[in-house]
Amino acid sequence: QVQLVESGGGLVQAGGSLRLSCVASGLTFSSYGMGWFRQAPGKEREFVAAVNWLGSITYYAGSVEGRFTISRDNAKNTVYLRMTRLKPEDTAVYYCAATSQLSRVSATYNYWGQGTQVTASS
Repeated sequence: QVQLVESGGGLVQAGGSLRLSCVASGLTFSSYGMGWFRQAPGKEREFVAAVNWLGSITYYAGSVEGRFTISRDNAKNTVYLRMTRLKPEDTAVYYCAATSQLSRVSATYNYWGQGTQVTASS
């Protein structure tokens, strides 16, 4: 049974930083690309960042480029999302997901976590 468990969310002032973690089990982690998506109230889920199996290729949404950094540690079956200079518009539930093909498209992701809330207050 595949499980993705996110942690690290919370409440932070605008301009602050957080690091999200996602621990995977039940799959060969190093064979999967990993992504982070987010969903704000009343909005559709949107792509945030993705990293290939090796950690050598990364994709970012334009809205987070230069502020967020995705990375992974295959020895720990963990993917991270370092978020800096947070803005109120970054407030959302953040989900990690696993894909057999690196992509910005949520439909290509096979497995999803339950999400963690991030709130950046103004």
